[in-house]
Amino acid sequence: MAGALKEPAVRGDAKGGLRGPRLGTKLALLGLPLALVVVPVLSSVLLAEMERWSVQSQAEKQRRIAENIALSFTGRDDLFADLPVNIGEYATLEARPIQRQPRIDGALADWGEQAGPPMRFGGEGDGAFDLTLGTRADMLYAYLAIEDDVRVYRDPAVLRLDNADQVRIAFIMPDGEDGRITVTLAATGDTTAYRMDDNWRFAQFGPPESAVRGFLRETPGGYAVELRLPFSLLGSRRYFAMSFVDVDDEDTRTIRAATHTRADSFLLAFRSPELSNILERLARIDMEVRVLDTERRVRAKNGSYRTADDPPAMSWQLRVLGWPTALGEALGAAKEKVWRWAGDAPAQPGAQEPADVEARVFERALAGESVALRRRAQGVQTILAGHPIVSDADAPIGMVAVEQNINDILAFRREAMDQIALVALASMVVVPMFLIAFAGRLTWRIRGLGRAAAAAIDEQGRLRATNLGAQTRATDEIGDLARSVAGMLARLDRHHAFVRTMPRTLRHEIHNPLNTLTTSLEHLSGDGAQRPGGRYMESAKRAVLRIGLIVQNLTDAANLEDSLTSEDLEIVDVQGLVASYVRNCRTTHGEQHFDFHSAPGPVYAEVADYRIEQMLDKLIDNAVDFHRPNTPITVRFDVLRGQWRVVVANRGPLLPAEPNALFESLVSRRAPAKRPHFGLGLYVVRVIAEQHGGSARAANLPDGSGVAVVVHLPVVDTEADGAGRAARLREWAAGNGAAS
Repeated sequence: MAGALKEPAVRGDAKGGLRGPRLGTKLALLGLPLALVVVPVLSSVLLAEMERWSVQSQAEKQRRIAENIALSFTGRDDLFADLPVNIGEYATLEARPIQRQPRIDGALADWGEQAGPPMRFGGEGDGAFDLTLGTRADMLYAYLAIEDDVRVYRDPAVLRLDNADQVRIAFIMPDGEDGRITVTLAATGDTTAYRMDDNWRFAQFGPPESAVRGFLRETPGGYAVELRLPFSLLGSRRYFAMSFVDVDDEDTRTIRAATHTRADSFLLAFRSPELSNILERLARIDMEVRVLDTERRVRAKNGSYRTADDPPAMSWQLRVLGWPTALGEALGAAKEKVWRWAGDAPAQPGAQEPADVEARVFERALAGESVALRRRAQGVQTILAGHPIVSDADAPIGMVAVEQNINDILAFRREAMDQIALVALASMVVVPMFLIAFAGRLTWRIRGLGRAAAAAIDEQGRLRATNLGAQTRATDEIGDLARSVAGMLARLDRHHAFVRTMPRTLRHEIHNPLNTLTTSLEHLSGDGAQRPGGRYMESAKRAVLRIGLIVQNLTDAANLEDSLTSEDLEIVDVQGLVASYVRNCRTTHGEQHFDFHSAPGPVYAEVADYRIEQMLDKLIDNAVDFHRPNTPITVRFDVLRGQWRVVVANRGPLLPAEPNALFESLVSRRAPAKRPHFGLGLYVVRVIAEQHGGSARAANLPDGSGVAVVVHLPVVDTEADGAGRAARLREWAAGNGAAS
């Protein structure tokens, strides 16, 4: 026989065909972007805003410092008047600023691009030299590329210094006296400088001039000499000259030739001692302050924007999660560009400026504007602020440039970025775990509510409970849903109660007019068989009886479940009960053939015996009504896995597509017949089976020749049910004469 009817698939499995992510998966997928993108990007944008505000604050502070220093020089035209009125009247020796600190090693490569072209003295040939001058801080640097075919070094045993190749420096000292320094050349290595007498022959009494440091390097065509001397040696730069003295004969050691810069040459280093002295008192060590004239020549300089504390390198956190922070920085930079495009940019931009920032600051400051901009100078991010210096006539005579790095701001941003990266890394783990746990808890509650709601109604639509448990006490939306479902179940319970009591009410209301109608028909009929129209009276009586039978069946069906719950059960030999019932059926249905097959008895079960007989009545009636003429009705009784089973099968029409719907109330597939049928037979079978802890189902026979109705009910296990029940079983068996 075919198995039970399959339940409809309502979940997302292969049977139901439903596909899609679960609630936990959706929340996890929602949480991952939150952890990986939203938090880092928003934090990076916030940090970019904080950095922009900090840089703008520092720029404003530097602009104020530049303004205060410029006020100290306001009206001091004399500080900018120590240059010749017409520089063209002098042989200018231009010393350009050097950005990086050069090494005194006889090489020009570390001076950088700021060195400029060399100045040629002596024409071509022996004794000529190329001179390159530079300045950094308070030092003057000189590089001489000397052509000499015969090198003659100083003899340490001789006191005279004019008998060997040498470099001479002539200048005016701060006290107005002439200054003379000779740099002796003695093989490759450090040079020695001496202050000389008026004839440049002997060194003045005392140790060598330690303030002048030099280095000699031999070249294929002569010498390469690099010198450094402080500006403090020079009182004025109107008369500054350098020369190379060439000695070729090692025996006589006489001077062959001397190549000079002009005696009236002017050292155009644009350093003013008085400006430097004032600046030293005003400037701060952690920033570079420069004073420039209108020709953008540096007249004084103090301090440095470089420090030993460089911005920290990128940490492993940023290497792991660098893309969200980079995205945040890009968003900040984009917003900065929008501000500039809209013409509402702040005084200090948040993004790096191009390489010509210094020129822009100088141009705007010398035009009378106070300005501060951010730039990258030799790999260091700085802020360069400029403020004009004006004369008494309010005409610009120079400017003050204040430059300071933003290492503190960058270090703070880097540390904050590291923290954001750590938070993002932790969020990658914590947020999905939290969301998965929350989704699991939420899913568990929803499923629990679904199970409670499903359990509140059985397969036949009967209410089992209206309380959905703890979910109705929750204060969130699931609690609201649980309370709504509980209210719906309560209303449905009241409706079912009304439906259950309706047959009783109808029976009472209909019986009164039926009794009256029956009595009236009896009086009218008299001897109905001989009166005219008597057969119509008989039809009316049958209709009244049929109405009464309908009301009685409806009442019995409505009262069946209530009566079953209140009845006492007894231990009965159900095998003997079924066998006895089949024997009686052969008597009552003499024209029908019954085949009975049974397992050996006795088989005991705790049942209400007359209800079992009522159930068998409905099964046999259903089989008799639907069997094919001249075919037997088969009744089988057996025991299987702790249950006894009754199968009633007949040859005849097959079941419809939904066979178990026949077990519902008022469902019938019968053709019109003389005897009324109300679709309650199999419904009564199912109710009696379920009230005894069993089940009932219908299926087509495997060969397709008919239908079988199967009822399963539990048997009594004397060992499992205890000594009390076993004693009652023996008592019942003794009273009924059954074999124990």
